[in-house]
Amino acid sequence: MSTHQLLLVDGSSYLYRAFHAMPDLRNPAGEPTGAIYGMVNMMRRARAEIGADHIACVFDAKGKTFREDLYPEYKAHRSPMPEDLVAQIEPIHEVVKALGWPVLMISGVEADDVIGTLARQAAEMGWSTVISTGDKDLAQLVNDKVSLVNTMSNEKLDTQGVEAKFGVAPDRIVDYLTIVGDTVDNVPGVHKAGPKTANKWLAEYGDLDNLIAHAAEIKGVVGDNLRASLDWLPKARKLLTVKLDCDLSPHIASLHDLHAKPEDHDRLKELFEKYSFRTWLKEIGESGNSSKPNFATQGSDEVPKPLSQDKGDIQASPATQNKPSSSHLSDLPRNYVCITDKTTFQTWVHKIQDAALTCIDTETTSLDAMQAELVGISLSVKVGEACYIPVAHRTGEDQLDRTWVLAQLKPWLENSQAKKVGQNLKYDIHVFENYQITIQGVAHDTLLESYVLESHLSHGMDSLAERHLGIKTIRYEDVCGKGAHQIGFDQVDLKTATDYAAEDADITLRLHEYLWPQLEQEPGLRYVYEHIEMPAMRVLGIMERNGITIDSAKLAQQGQEVGKKLLALEKEIHELAKQSFNIQSPKQIAEILFGQLQLPVVKKTPSGAPSTDEEVLQKLAEDYPLPARILDYRSLAKLMSTYIEKLPRMINPKTGRVHTNYAQAVAVTGRLASNEPNLQNIPVRTEEGRRIREAFIPAKGYRLVSADYSQIELRIMAHIAEDDNLLAAFRAGKDIHQATAAEIFAIPLEQVSSEQRRYAKVINFGLIYGMSAYGLAGNLKIERAAAQKYIATYFERYPGVAAYMERTREVARSRGYVETVFGRRLWLPEIKASGPRRQGAERAAINAPMQGTAADLIKLAMVAVQDWLEREKLKTRMLLQVHDELVFEAAPDELEHLKSSLPGLMGSIAQLKVPLIVSIGVGDNWEEAH
Repeated sequence: MSTHQLLLVDGSSYLYRAFHAMPDLRNPAGEPTGAIYGMVNMMRRARAEIGADHIACVFDAKGKTFREDLYPEYKAHRSPMPEDLVAQIEPIHEVVKALGWPVLMISGVEADDVIGTLARQAAEMGWSTVISTGDKDLAQLVNDKVSLVNTMSNEKLDTQGVEAKFGVAPDRIVDYLTIVGDTVDNVPGVHKAGPKTANKWLAEYGDLDNLIAHAAEIKGVVGDNLRASLDWLPKARKLLTVKLDCDLSPHIASLHDLHAKPEDHDRLKELFEKYSFRTWLKEIGESGNSSKPNFATQGSDEVPKPLSQDKGDIQASPATQNKPSSSHLSDLPRNYVCITDKTTFQTWVHKIQDAALTCIDTETTSLDAMQAELVGISLSVKVGEACYIPVAHRTGEDQLDRTWVLAQLKPWLENSQAKKVGQNLKYDIHVFENYQITIQGVAHDTLLESYVLESHLSHGMDSLAERHLGIKTIRYEDVCGKGAHQIGFDQVDLKTATDYAAEDADITLRLHEYLWPQLEQEPGLRYVYEHIEMPAMRVLGIMERNGITIDSAKLAQQGQEVGKKLLALEKEIHELAKQSFNIQSPKQIAEILFGQLQLPVVKKTPSGAPSTDEEVLQKLAEDYPLPARILDYRSLAKLMSTYIEKLPRMINPKTGRVHTNYAQAVAVTGRLASNEPNLQNIPVRTEEGRRIREAFIPAKGYRLVSADYSQIELRIMAHIAEDDNLLAAFRAGKDIHQATAAEIFAIPLEQVSSEQRRYAKVINFGLIYGMSAYGLAGNLKIERAAAQKYIATYFERYPGVAAYMERTREVARSRGYVETVFGRRLWLPEIKASGPRRQGAERAAINAPMQGTAADLIKLAMVAVQDWLEREKLKTRMLLQVHDELVFEAAPDELEHLKSSLPGLMGSIAQLKVPLIVSIGVGDNWEEAH
């Protein structure tokens, strides 16, 4: 029996995927290279993962195929191939050949037909075939010798997999597709007959021919549609059937011609030089004539090189690069030790003292860093080498005393010259603070390295390891279990704990060695990392630890008042509905609004039911009282559960204060996210929401101080757009909304009414968020034509803003990202999509530089102010950051010093073309200070 395996890659599918998965990468000559780069990654990954001895990459040939002759409208609705992809087709063919792949393109047929023919021939010779594609049409080829794999989703389809996915066996896929149609290739099916109908018919009648023979039996509209399609269906089936008898003789004599070849390193070197793939050039040099796909190593302790390149190789984010093939760390060189004796411990103390950089990680009892107890410490000073020091496992196994271990490590931990790296070190810093140890010498954090490089992707260590190193790590759930059966890490045996914890430190060090060189070569990103994110991490840790006092009695009083309002609203809602129902139930609300009251359906859920989300209720509330009252009820109920009832329960029993957590690596724009509790989304537009802030109070004898940047995003807009009128208004200290109203309505400044100023404010803020005329009309409750006129007038008076917006859209489309004033890259993955998704990305592109720059400014301000507080040895403490505002707990004797110093300090944090204005408020609670 033959043991040969044939791997067939659907090259046409691959190149589109590579193009759309990558940003707009270019070499120094300005030639597009993203699809080439992605193709190399994908081809190497496929070969490494599947390991077949015969391989081929099949592309569509130029020109028409027999299907266009049969049906001229075949694929007629497809958009033309993007010019930047067209320019990369020939280079892709060349690089795929150089990677050792036979390349096939047969005129008159599609790549699918060539793949089908090769798979049939292989099956006749007793070979197995794996087809790597994302094309569902090829499911018709699956049998006991042929399977599909989608390398992007890791989906693998054998005969059972096809049936599970499509509801029919592979030999009925063509019939299934003929019924449902193929919109991508413009092959109509039976009108309104979807997958469920196709499955039902084929289950009842067996195949398409028998279904056609019994078409008269099918009842209803769908039966009429079937009968109307009877003349078309045979042609549709022919269009959708993959040919299995293509003439391949001019290109290959037999399948043996497809034997896998080694990479042609000389040719690859030429291509990689041309397209500036520098890391791959380096790897070719290191691997010599090895035929292994990009798995060169520099030494026994090094992980195989990832299938991606340095930041210096390309002008794009590594985040969108296709990840390398995955392996488990157990397959790689490693030396992990569990330290349970003092001799080994001292050996490792010497190692970390001598190391230029040490990775440190902690294992604890809780995700709440302020209350977490230390269970163990892992360290790594060299790739492939790490240790775990258990100190509080409850497994009965010997381990070192926690107090003794911390006393021994304290001098090194607090040594600013001992450089340390970790993953989300803010957490670990808190854990050591719980034991009166203040970590110094924090040099790097892989969470933040990843965030600065690829803000739009996930930054968890497991994700980073798989994405960049091709390593599937041991997951926490693998060690501790899931759900109700999950155990604490202190209950894990030491052998298992060491495998997991030491791996964390090792992987983090590997990630740093991969990510940091990319940041080093990008001055803008390096500035954001070194001067904004890393210093901000330290300050955020201080603020989190400071916490803020909550007046529980005031919240309890508010809870009683809000409770009464909820009861009154509930009564009013039931009276309006003329019956009682569960106001928290979307289903019951839908029954009342749309079933009984017959209100117009604004939109539907994915399942087809009328939606009752907030947007729908707001629209209906314009004309009907019941949806308005339901919105009021929802708002108050959320306020009650999220803040009034929850905040007192979140007071730390040790400190008597509430300690929010600032997630630093979440928002693409660089903004912080506050959670547990979320202090950035308190609904301050309502009286009840504003009163929540009254419960945030200073420590006894102190006052709260708020320092807030005034109209920061509009000022940044003026700076970036360089519009003369906008710059002049800000420099003159004018009320910008009043000034805009004067421009739009063509009246003197002093004649602007409050209503006109309100219109101008909506326009000012709406446009920086990319608001359309439709959105503006809805916001101002005016006709769309009037809104369009306001926007047109605005752009006439502020032409620099219009030019900025157009310029930004072009930059976003060409690069795939926009930047803040400080160099932060704001990635827009959907900028090359179509329709609403692209429009949304374009709106985000316009706003992101302003929102991102504002986020950068407030972080720089936090760092500068904290340094100033420490330098001046003030008792005042910085407690909160909420968007453009900083909140302080000020000692009374330092109050005037703060009020006089903060505006200048925060206002001079950056030199923009307009002044940065900071307003100061003081009070006995947050609302009063704000």
